[in-house]
Amino acid sequence: MGKRRYVLRKLVQAFITLVAILIFNFFLFRVWSPGDPVSFLTRGQGANISPEERQDLIEEYGLDQSTTGQFVEYLKDTATLKLGASSFYQGEPVMAVFLRFLWPTLLLVGLSTVFSMIIGIWMGIRSGWRRGSTFDRTSMIGSLVLYSMPEFWLGMLLLLLFSSTLDWFPVGGRISTNASDLSAVGYALDVANHLFLPVLTLTLAFIGEFYLVMRSSLLDVLGEDYITTARAKGVTERRVLKHHAVRNALLPTVTLVALSFGYVIGGAITVEVVFSYQGLGLLTYTSILAKDYWVLQGLFLFFTLAVIVFNLIADFTYAYLDPRVREA
Repeated sequence: MGKRRYVLRKLVQAFITLVAILIFNFFLFRVWSPGDPVSFLTRGQGANISPEERQDLIEEYGLDQSTTGQFVEYLKDTATLKLGASSFYQGEPVMAVFLRFLWPTLLLVGLSTVFSMIIGIWMGIRSGWRRGSTFDRTSMIGSLVLYSMPEFWLGMLLLLLFSSTLDWFPVGGRISTNASDLSAVGYALDVANHLFLPVLTLTLAFIGEFYLVMRSSLLDVLGEDYITTARAKGVTERRVLKHHAVRNALLPTVTLVALSFGYVIGGAITVEVVFSYQGLGLLTYTSILAKDYWVLQGLFLFFTLAVIVFNLIADFTYAYLDPRVREA
């Protein structure tokens, strides 16, 4: 019964959050933004758009209705994924534009998250277990420096070093211009070559948060009574670390991991801009510059929905691993 109440409560909270996001998304782009969607959609074509054509667009997007009527239509269109057409990409549906830019971002930020998670958690375990050691002090300083460093600045440094100075990697882009002429293996190597620096940038930037959470959690666990009891029973230090300390210390990291994957879909805007990597981050940047109304509205909805879903997954996973959470 406690499990059902917990799941139901979390689902209701997620639904309320989603409703609030939908309302905010509607008013942010349709009421509070300067101009109107038709002006954004036909920007630069004002001299070629007749009043009749403009009126047809207004009726097509339901802008001749009241605010309540527009909101109802917005909910219907959102439920059917009819999110409008991009003005920058020559009227291409927003959903098609989003899917085209989604997979490069999943590859980039997904790999970065996995690498930073593995390295950061390993560093946090070793640092917390050997508190005060040379490794602990060195990794702490390095992690704090990388964590506090702006991602775009770190990316620019790596770009200057490995691309401009050493000429080891391409300056930017997702693939080479002649990628279509390459074999399957050559294409994969070309993609990996372009991915290396952006992935390295985000991995170095994300390591700090995983390291700090894991180290702090492990230090808290090592002070618990059951660790002292295990040692008093003669359990080896290696077994204490592996079977008692790390397993319990990993719990707070679960939430961080799930939320990190939630932010994957949003991409890393500044890093993708620095490396001219064609993903959701660069799409967001170009849409802001081009005032691509419908794409921006769709991106905002997708990004927030991803965070809500993965936050829900984190809550369920944490409650499964630690029954005390759902009983609280």
